[in-house]
Amino acid sequence: MSLELTKGLAADELNDVSSTLKLLETRRSASAKAMTGPGPSAKQLDRILAIAARVPDHGKLVPWRFVVFQGTARQTAGDIVVARYHELHPSHGEETLEVQRNMFSRAPCVIGVVSGAVTNHPKIPEWEQVLSAGAVCQNILIAATAMGLGAQWITGWFSYDRPVLQRFGLADQERMAGFIYLGTPLELQDDRQRPEPYSITTHFQ
Repeated sequence: MSLELTKGLAADELNDVSSTLKLLETRRSASAKAMTGPGPSAKQLDRILAIAARVPDHGKLVPWRFVVFQGTARQTAGDIVVARYHELHPSHGEETLEVQRNMFSRAPCVIGVVSGAVTNHPKIPEWEQVLSAGAVCQNILIAATAMGLGAQWITGWFSYDRPVLQRFGLADQERMAGFIYLGTPLELQDDRQRPEPYSITTHFQ
């Protein structure tokens, strides 16, 4: 952090910056299959969504929105998913269908991040708007982890199935950037191998 940015910050604010860096260095996804309650409180959820919206947004288009699945709404969503899955795969047995039925019941709270990128905008490329929605998902992961919650970003086949998305309230031009599962992890996930920065970095000359 530069001197200009740190000037005027109190000691506790500087320490908070250090904590933020540590969080970013150690953040890992929890497993939605190994989550239980409690999920985020109402106050925590409001704060997570407020933090989620603090992402780069060229042109201030707000090309994303949230759909929250909690309580019995998770089972309603699961019923939609399993009905569509059975329509697509009528030969699958009840065990497979039960997995699909419980897709949204694995965590106490699921946040769907909807990408509503404006196509053919005269100034803002659609790709930049899509990237902004991805940044929203990452902000949710970081905020939830900082609160001590488990968080996992999942898409799944139903993220790309138009009939399911229509039942979830998405317009034809909207896409699902992902579903963020939030809850209390039953166990800490082992960290995976991360790439060494030098192996994926070149310096233009």
